[in-house]
Amino acid sequence: MPRLNLFRNPLHKWLGRPEPRPTIPIKELRERDRRRMVRHFLQIEGRDRLLRFGSHLSDEQVTKYVDSIDFGRDIVFGVYNRVFRLVAVGHLGFAERQPEKDGMTEKDRVAEFGVSVLKSARGLGIGSKLFERAAIVCRNHDVDTLTMHCLSSNQIMMHIAKKAGMEIHRDYGEADAYLKLGPADPSSVLQEAMQEQLATIDYALKANVRRAVKLLDLLPRRKK
Repeated sequence: MPRLNLFRNPLHKWLGRPEPRPTIPIKELRERDRRRMVRHFLQIEGRDRLLRFGSHLSDEQVTKYVDSIDFGRDIVFGVYNRVFRLVAVGHLGFAERQPEKDGMTEKDRVAEFGVSVLKSARGLGIGSKLFERAAIVCRNHDVDTLTMHCLSSNQIMMHIAKKAGMEIHRDYGEADAYLKLGPADPSSVLQEAMQEQLATIDYALKANVRRAVKLLDLLPRRKK
């Protein structure tokens, strides 16, 4: 059965244009999503976990990392697939400007971005979309410097950084990337609001379908 894309433009086929990539709803995650975040990160194993966290973390350490996320300070984004499973997470962490890096920004805070995408969802540009959303949020929160820190061998993060035009510094197998952002404007505020509204609708639809499937599974089945 073909997938129904509620946000597809029907004129593309009529005009003979190639179909664009499907819309990727990016939802801001809350406390209620913490359990699904733990499940998401525990699915990242081996080298992928090393690249995401910069070191080999045990399952217990990964769980502690998720439990330590302060949703009142940081902003976390997620992408849910058709069966309401979290396949990508972007963590935007805010911190006070460090005195030794005063030249980086004149603002009070900087932001660091980390992202993880499960293998089943790679190749769709989800990581870049999460980064774009993080950049918009930074602008709207009066943060003009977005950073990423990762191992130099993390090709996914390096690709995102290069695609975004970030300034990259490599040292001893690690890399720091910086992107200067412009100030907020009506367009960036509207864009963030529209993206979140779209993702909220998508989230509700998938959650309701998931709930309905569970209820159907509880119903007694007739014998043939």
